[in-house]
Amino acid sequence: MNGVRSASPRTVRGSTVRRAAALLTTLALATGCGAAGAQDSPDAGAGAGAPHMTIGMVSHSGDGDTFWDIVQNGAERAAAKDHVKFLYAHDKEGAQQAALIQSYIDQKVDGLIVTLAKPEAVRAAVRKAVAHGIPVVTINSGGEFSRAYGALAHIGQDESVAGRAVGDELNRRHAKKVLCVVHEQGNVSLEDRCAGVRKAFHGTVENLDVDGTNAPASQSSIEAKLQSDTSLDTIVTLGAPMAAISVKAKEQAGSSARIATFDLNSAVVKLLKAKDVTFAVDQQPYLQGYEAVDLLWLHRTNADVLGGGKPVLTGPALVTAKDVPKLTEYTGRGTR
Repeated sequence: MNGVRSASPRTVRGSTVRRAAALLTTLALATGCGAAGAQDSPDAGAGAGAPHMTIGMVSHSGDGDTFWDIVQNGAERAAAKDHVKFLYAHDKEGAQQAALIQSYIDQKVDGLIVTLAKPEAVRAAVRKAVAHGIPVVTINSGGEFSRAYGALAHIGQDESVAGRAVGDELNRRHAKKVLCVVHEQGNVSLEDRCAGVRKAFHGTVENLDVDGTNAPASQSSIEAKLQSDTSLDTIVTLGAPMAAISVKAKEQAGSSARIATFDLNSAVVKLLKAKDVTFAVDQQPYLQGYEAVDLLWLHRTNADVLGGGKPVLTGPALVTAKDVPKLTEYTGRGTR
């Protein structure tokens, strides 16, 4: 009627079907390419296309050590983000740590996180994991052994540096005689802490070995030492749970010694607020767990490494009563 020819119903239907089929084909191709790209991309995070992997962690923690709860919180948070299955095991004995590493090798995990508190005891197991093609990241302790054992990186604080920072702070506070409480004999990191304090401190440092898994016995040992040597004016504890034990020991002994500690938990923050603890060394255990898991995932998806053969430092940072307001929130949620 106007010179334009109307299409028949059959022609319209056929054209529509062809266009729909072409559109579906295009979408399928685009979706396929997008899925492959998401799987290979380190930015995919916990998306549906992210590769699934299993990571095991073996630590030297004894029972009830709150420090390792914070490390696990960080690791689990990163695992959830990266779509990783996270496994955790611990034992304070080196031989058992090696056995736990072997159990993860047998399970064919995709990555391992280990501590090197007793490096000689776990050396063969760590090297065996590396030889089986399992990438290893070491955390927290024994950083000087990490590279030699074949690990990708070490994440933690330099314990000698941290100890020297404590020694310097004690000099500023005019301390004269320090009791350094070692709650796990044979742990190289704890020994390095006391040695670092001794190196920087202008006064006298004496070590006291206690069993960190036996709070009553530890308290009795510290109390007895304070009673027998009234010249001790400072106690340095090497873990957060031992700080609270030392406060009780000091009270029972009638001592006026000041207390400083390595590591944080909610109890230590309360002791800082009450000024029962003068300062604490924060090595950010949440970061150690989080970054270790994240690095293993990034290594798998993007061949990333950190540190260039040097430790990735998470501390030390000295915190005091002035830091309590923000620390109260963070320790309450288990991230500091």
